[in-house]
Amino acid sequence: MKPSPFAKAPAPDFELEGPAGSDAAHLVDRIVGELDLLARNVEVLQRLAANPPMGIIRLSEAMQLPIHKVRYSLHLLEREGVIQPSANGAVVTDRAKEFWGALDQSLDRMTESIQLLKERAAEHRTRLAGRKGY
Repeated sequence: MKPSPFAKAPAPDFELEGPAGSDAAHLVDRIVGELDLLARNVEVLQRLAANPPMGIIRLSEAMQLPIHKVRYSLHLLEREGVIQPSANGAVVTDRAKEFWGALDQSLDRMTESIQLLKERAAEHRTRLAGRKGY
């Protein structure tokens, strides 16, 4: 199986300004955490679609993740109705097609939002470049 396009990205080479534990850092950390969870769920679904059925242990070994993380992803995917349990492990349902379409639309919206945020941040940096202090 080819590597997932959602593989975890390396940590950024910057830190948000402000004291450790600041709200800004927590906000970004939460978003990154949710994206990591989404990436893991997508990879679980891809693996189940490619090699059904698969159980928690086999998925855990194949993904090199702890069993509890795989179990949580399976729980979330089952709650969404895109997988279902079977005697031999989880299998993908017909609703997976809807999931992929919705994921694509959501990622497009996120991409647009990220681009807008990057543009705003660049404008802000440009305005502050000539100033001393804030």
